[in-house]
Amino acid sequence: QVQLVESGGGSVQAGDSLRLACTASGNTFSGYTMAWFRQAPGKEREFVGAIARDGATYYADTVKGRHSISRDNVKKAAYLQMNSLIFEDTAVYYCGANFGVYRGSSPVLYDYWGQGTQVTVSS
Repeated sequence: QVQLVESGGGSVQAGDSLRLACTASGNTFSGYTMAWFRQAPGKEREFVGAIARDGATYYADTVKGRHSISRDNVKKAAYLQMNSLIFEDTAVYYCGANFGVYRGSSPVLYDYWGQGTQVTVSS
């Protein structure tokens, strides 16, 4: 099992950057695919991107080229670097984890979740 804690959210202006962190507890962090999702009020949880255990990254079209995901297996952490933020990026951001290879972008594929961190972008 793994426990996840997100941090780094906040209120920013459009065009600003923000870096979210997802810190994991437990062993074998390197064996997990780590993903970022977001959920805006009244909307379903939406895939942002993921980083597989081999370092391959996957992104939603809505954030491709603006956001990037990285991981540090020594620190047991995954990061979401968000650049050129827009109002539509406003949401609660969740970190998800699945042990094994990258399987896809559906939230049902991820077994472990953090509590979420709020990101608010003012236009």
